[in-house]
Amino acid sequence: MLKGHPKGLLVMFFSNMGERFGYYTMLAVFVLYLQAKFGYTTAEAGGIYGGFLFGIYFLPLLGGYVADNILGYGKTIALGTVVMFLGYVVLALPLFFPDMGLGMVILALVIISLGTGFFKGNLQALVGNLYDDPRYSKNRDNAFNIFYMGINIGAFFAPSAANAMGNWWLGRNGLEYSNRIPSLAHKYLGGDFDVTEKTRMVDQLQGLFGVDLSAVMTTIHANIDASMSTLTEFAVKQGTDVGTHESLSAFSHKYISVMGQSYNAAFGLAAVSMIGSLLIFVAFRKYYKHADLTEKQKAASEEHRSQIIELTPKQTRDRLVALGFVFFVVMFFWMSFHQNGFSMTIFARDYTQSMVSRFDYLWFDLATFLPIIAALGGLIMLLRKTSSTLVRGIGAVMLAAGVGIAWHLYNQNVEDTMQITPQLFQQFNPIFIVFMTPLIVGLFTWLRRYNKEPSAPRKIGIGMIITAVGFAIMMIAAFGLESPGELQGGVSDSLVSPYWLMSTYFTLTIAELFLSPMGISFVSKVAPPKYKGLMQGGWLGATAIGNLGAGLIGPLWDMWELWQFFLLLVVLCALSASFMFFMLKKLERITNEAE
Repeated sequence: MLKGHPKGLLVMFFSNMGERFGYYTMLAVFVLYLQAKFGYTTAEAGGIYGGFLFGIYFLPLLGGYVADNILGYGKTIALGTVVMFLGYVVLALPLFFPDMGLGMVILALVIISLGTGFFKGNLQALVGNLYDDPRYSKNRDNAFNIFYMGINIGAFFAPSAANAMGNWWLGRNGLEYSNRIPSLAHKYLGGDFDVTEKTRMVDQLQGLFGVDLSAVMTTIHANIDASMSTLTEFAVKQGTDVGTHESLSAFSHKYISVMGQSYNAAFGLAAVSMIGSLLIFVAFRKYYKHADLTEKQKAASEEHRSQIIELTPKQTRDRLVALGFVFFVVMFFWMSFHQNGFSMTIFARDYTQSMVSRFDYLWFDLATFLPIIAALGGLIMLLRKTSSTLVRGIGAVMLAAGVGIAWHLYNQNVEDTMQITPQLFQQFNPIFIVFMTPLIVGLFTWLRRYNKEPSAPRKIGIGMIITAVGFAIMMIAAFGLESPGELQGGVSDSLVSPYWLMSTYFTLTIAELFLSPMGISFVSKVAPPKYKGLMQGGWLGATAIGNLGAGLIGPLWDMWELWQFFLLLVVLCALSASFMFFMLKKLERITNEAE
């Protein structure tokens, strides 16, 4: 798969993998952190989530300008890594200073967004520069698929790492994880279980309107009794004496604080990953140094001045217009796709079975799943016709060891029923990308051999159609379930199989592989040379607007039926695909001119 690619691609691959591991470790639990620590509603947490994602993907416009005109790509990327490290450190500080409030969280988000702005788009521009060399140019699209796989290897390990850090911190403080307790604890401390006050309000309504609201009062009492029972039973299970209001209040305060710190521990792990990313990028600079040149730096160098590519004003304008069309379409993809950290995580928490069978747990248990992956890799090495005797021998050892270790762990650690946490669902998208990327790259390579490979704009349109199919699966899963407004922050009594979400993540993964790496490749090919960093920032800026939309449609989650919410995403993706195919001939013409 790496044949015909420069060594610098691997440097970008691993640098990006480290940075994305930190980012997705943080993102896997961020909304859960806001709700557990501060008691926010879905809409409130979604607003902060959407604003953060907007900053993450909008500030690469600034980073692109800085690289193109001031620092160059390499220095801007290194600076961004250091800034991100500082942001994650601030986000982890409540481990040692528990009383730090929302202000420090917002400050950390601003710092992380700024660092990502310096890092992300410019790393993509640097990859594109590697493929300006005619020896490698035909492999540009495949290069971005491989580069993208690095992102998702980091993202695959992130949810399990966040989960492990959280469970470690809870266990260290003598507590266990429960998805229901933080919400109940906030309600209890906020007086939501005050029957006297609610009775007074109902009596006032009865007096004003002259209606019998005794049935309403009965329902209120039943809900409060059930919530109090759940909170009290869990507190007792954790070894707390809850005989008084003060003792139950103390437990509620403790659980909220410790649960919040369990997420802070994951943020600290994200900071550590930034160090690894920076070391890789700096230590192996010799493999990409020749590509680390902006047009401005070329103009200032006698040696490289001949490499400058000049476009006419019309060519520049046409390319910028084409990029604008593509940016418009991908806004809707990212608005839909980044429901993974918002509505789909909440769906996993409130509407999906949290207790699964031994077999189903295999998909969620990284300790068992990794040996299975190793065994599959060994099987491939063993069966490949081109493998040498040594490679076949290594494959046989990997197969036997992987099966043996997985079987041992499965029998030793996995019980008949196991609990899963909502953040673990986010590992499916990256692992599907890791497995599917070689297949997609192989498919495109095979089609290219027969001159039938779709253009990058056509691949993007196909990706939008597949995205619509993915959310159609969620729409079917949501039929008949209570609306979030009816749940009032609780967990549904009707829980669906985890395979609904897993199927959606698989479908969205195929869509992403058709769309996102191809979009980045398209930008690197079509962008006017003097605007390479800025246009990669533009791609991410379009992503930012989509991410902002992911949070802005948050209030609809509480207002609509579930199936209506997912239908909206299906319609938006289908319409944007139609627009892409409508503009296809113009986009393909400009792509061909840029080659």
